[in-house]
Amino acid sequence: MNNNWIKYSFIAFAALFLQSCLSVQEYKRAEDIEKEAYYRTDRLPQDSVSIADFSYTEIFKDTLLQKYISQGLENNLDIRIALQNIATSEAYVRQSKAAYLPTLSGGPNVSWGTPSLNSQQGMMLDERKWSTQYGLGINSSWEADIWGKLKSAEKAQYAMYLQSVAGHQAVKSRIVSGIASLYFQLLALDEQHRTTSESIKLQLESLETTKALKEAGQVTEVAVQQTDALALNYQARLVEIENSIKIVENQLSYLMGETPQAIKRTNIESQFIPSELKTGFAVDLLRNRPDVMAAEYALISSFEQTQVARLSMYPSLNLSLGAGLQALEIEDFFSASSFFANIMGGITQPIFQQRRLKTQKEVSEIAQERALLDFKKSLLSASNEVSNALQIYGSQDEIIALKTKEYENYSRATEYSQELLNYGMANYLEVITAQQSALNAKLAEINAKYTKLTAMVDLYSALGGGWK
Repeated sequence: MNNNWIKYSFIAFAALFLQSCLSVQEYKRAEDIEKEAYYRTDRLPQDSVSIADFSYTEIFKDTLLQKYISQGLENNLDIRIALQNIATSEAYVRQSKAAYLPTLSGGPNVSWGTPSLNSQQGMMLDERKWSTQYGLGINSSWEADIWGKLKSAEKAQYAMYLQSVAGHQAVKSRIVSGIASLYFQLLALDEQHRTTSESIKLQLESLETTKALKEAGQVTEVAVQQTDALALNYQARLVEIENSIKIVENQLSYLMGETPQAIKRTNIESQFIPSELKTGFAVDLLRNRPDVMAAEYALISSFEQTQVARLSMYPSLNLSLGAGLQALEIEDFFSASSFFANIMGGITQPIFQQRRLKTQKEVSEIAQERALLDFKKSLLSASNEVSNALQIYGSQDEIIALKTKEYENYSRATEYSQELLNYGMANYLEVITAQQSALNAKLAEINAKYTKLTAMVDLYSALGGGWK
């Protein structure tokens, strides 16, 4: 009889183990995911090397910029918040690992009462009697993970932990690119400030010349007023540039986790630009872009949560244990006769749970599909950002060359028209037009240089650089 019981128990548990193997599913990346990664560029990558694999110190050679990025990574509040999110996720992972262990509770208790005289127990009594019972016990329960439900829950929590880590990496990447972009913007504003200041100086000299020409009868008061108005226009531009410099300095201070302050910096002409910006293969976005990685970890967590919801509808094997001391008299409490113990095991199959388990499964499946769409969306967005950065970066050299030549032409036109005006062979409007065009061309040239620098930053960030 005993041998048969052991044999049947072994067969039952073997069947449960086999079923558990068949029940647990492993996450697999959808086959069409990698097709979502594509760069729109004529420069196809020849190898897997990507600038995203390099530290920001190898991309940005300006030592002041490196210092500011280092400060930002150390002090920025968003990074500190991300670290707290990681700590929270770690706590949940530890909790999920402890789910395999049995629960244990215990403590003393005392009860005082009397049964109803109309109850079966009370009818055996002649009169109402009150009794006191003292107890001290422990209770333990344990659920066997026969289907892998607890394992799936652990995997879900671990994926959420990895998602928080990727979130922290994404914040670091944004901080690096944000500080670099603002720093380059300051350099461009400095150059615009210098150019505009020089234009104001030249315009004031032109104003004095125009006044002298008026005294000589070669131009009218209209020419004087027009020249003066243009000088005032340049001065207003200079004030706007100075305001922008202060605002950008404040933004940069904020990213570094500091109060608003002046920012020491170099100049735009001294900035290092790599001779070749390697992108690697588009599929590398899956391992380099923190936001893409975070989206996939969210999908994995959602997948495992769907597993938990599905497996919750299966039977569960529970074991419980209770032991302790009970006595009606306190002096008998510690005698051997007061000891009690019970062990109970059972398999419970959910039958009717007010549709709670089915709804939980349906909602988790919907959440999983939404997480898959978010993952695909993040990958498409990353590919789009890389394509845009490549396009902008690749076109700036030509724009810079054209704007430089345009500025040189307008500068010569300004000199020639001013000379002709002095000899009465040109109209003052030609001089003013040439001066305005020369300044606009120079500012456009500066903006093109700044755009190339920011495109380099954007490409570095779009490929997933800055957090390694």
